[in-house]
Amino acid sequence: MHKSKLELYEEVLSVLVDQSLSVDNIAFLCNIDCRTAAELLDFLEKNRLVENNHSYIKILYSLTERGEAVYKTLTKTKRLNKLKESIKTKKETKPTLPLSQNRTKEPDQKPSLNHHKKSEEPIQCETQH
Repeated sequence: MHKSKLELYEEVLSVLVDQSLSVDNIAFLCNIDCRTAAELLDFLEKNRLVENNHSYIKILYSLTERGEAVYKTLTKTKRLNKLKESIKTKKETKPTLPLSQNRTKEPDQKPSLNHHKKSEEPIQCETQH
């Protein structure tokens, strides 16, 4: 399935969360070609979400504070949407109890826990001597 640009940006941000990586490493981890990775990084850099750091041989990319904040917001939103969907699914599949056809009590009355009629005479308890 083809990923949207937003999904690709999110994936690039996710691989950079705790590390600085080269374009090659980012492309490999995101399973995209190097040209696409470079284009995504260029956009993210222009929007101050990633920064490049020149190493001895390679240019390494890392998240900026703004990039970390955006990534955290995206992941929280994603989790909330999944939670919302699971709640919606559970509500749809929630079993319901059938209503009794032979109702003897009015709907307003609470069911009584006392099944015996009260007698006028006190109850005598037998005691052993």
